[in-house]
Amino acid sequence: MGEITSVELTEAIFVRIDEVESKVGAYITLCKEKAMEMAKASDERRKNGKILSQIDGIPVAVKDIILTKDIKTTAASKILEDFIPPYNATVYKRLELSGCVLIGKTNLDEFAMGSSTENSALAVTKNPWAIDRVPGGSSGGSAAAVAADECLFALGTDTGGSIRQPASFCSVTGLKVSYGLVSRYGVMSYASSFDTIGPFAKSVEDIAIILNSIAGNDKKDATTVQGELPDYSECLAGDIKGKKIGIPKEYYGEGLDHEVAEILEQTKKKFEELGAIVEEVSLPLTHYAIATYYILAKSEASSNLSRYDGIRFGHSVLKSQKINDKSQTLEQVYLESRSEGFGPEPKRSIMMGTHALSSGYFDAYYKNAAKVRTKIRKEFENIFKEYDILLTPVSPFPAFRIGEKLADPLSMYLADVDTAPVNVAGVPALSMPAGLTSDGLPVGAQLIGPMFGEEKILQFGYAYQLATDFHKKKPFIR
Repeated sequence: MGEITSVELTEAIFVRIDEVESKVGAYITLCKEKAMEMAKASDERRKNGKILSQIDGIPVAVKDIILTKDIKTTAASKILEDFIPPYNATVYKRLELSGCVLIGKTNLDEFAMGSSTENSALAVTKNPWAIDRVPGGSSGGSAAAVAADECLFALGTDTGGSIRQPASFCSVTGLKVSYGLVSRYGVMSYASSFDTIGPFAKSVEDIAIILNSIAGNDKKDATTVQGELPDYSECLAGDIKGKKIGIPKEYYGEGLDHEVAEILEQTKKKFEELGAIVEEVSLPLTHYAIATYYILAKSEASSNLSRYDGIRFGHSVLKSQKINDKSQTLEQVYLESRSEGFGPEPKRSIMMGTHALSSGYFDAYYKNAAKVRTKIRKEFENIFKEYDILLTPVSPFPAFRIGEKLADPLSMYLADVDTAPVNVAGVPALSMPAGLTSDGLPVGAQLIGPMFGEEKILQFGYAYQLATDFHKKKPFIR
């Protein structure tokens, strides 16, 4: 304790940013002046014995879809390029109350729609492990910032894999929480019944500490959990001998890269060495999860994005025209503002979702997908009656090259095949570093737990990280 001050740590982070940010491109906005003020305030508290939390004075990066009062928040979209929120998201407010130091806002796929952070309208983030590769998405900026030591931890969002897949690609630890564990208030919506907010960090131990600060009920979000939550740091204690891990065979079939499969096999053996019982199981409805997810998520997205209309806030063609121009109809304002403001992926989402919700197609698509979602949730619920957690790949392949899948949206969507089922079910899942391919690309393992079973997956992840050092390896950025 006391070996370094928050000011010294924050200054060191900005020195690191000066060294590597031009190569990585993790941030949209940096907040150096504010960060130094927050760091000085933290040091003063520590000096007076009034520490707010275990993360008081720790530098954090926040995904640029989470509202931060008086700090530009863009969702990586032209339609919100100059938007400055008048209030804080609950999750960021809780970080402030914990004494964290905001380094900046990180890049993402526009409105969190994508799996590579190439869909950002403002920048393309590179993977610190191989700058010709993507960092994953949509929270690629947050994952890359943690991997490149441009912050100590970061917040991201996960609607279909947007924390876990970047965590896997960038060799950091990332947690997708149970739906309702962390407040969504003040976080721009993609798909409201899927969206979750969670942390990226170097280790499971750090994840547990962060979760203690951000989880819990929020009266401004009616979907948040009621009642007392455990101390997640205390949940890490104890061994996993005799505990049961299920290996869903549907996650290990066709399309799985052979090196990813081998790394997951080694992960399974390590858990067996630690005393866990590992058995193959089946989740047959997994085959329908990705279609279910995209029908429902895009439907919700088409509704949520309707608020960006060129009238209330955000980009508007009216700003470049005379206010009394009577020739401009309301429909034209909507059409031109949204056409100019939205990028290809949000436009694609709006069209897909509007089609699925339209008259004549609602029953065939949205209604049936909602029924399948209920069945998938029940399938997960039943499997957790017999097994403590499930072990799967995070992604069927390691990080792909920048531009490789950009012209093939379907291929990009299938990158979520191992993560989207978790969001459909609403359960928690952890991505943790599990090894490197022969090309030096990171591969993550996914631990899936029962609803509000974060303590279980954190315990397993912590036991694994005590016995391995994959989470301690760092990229050499050239």
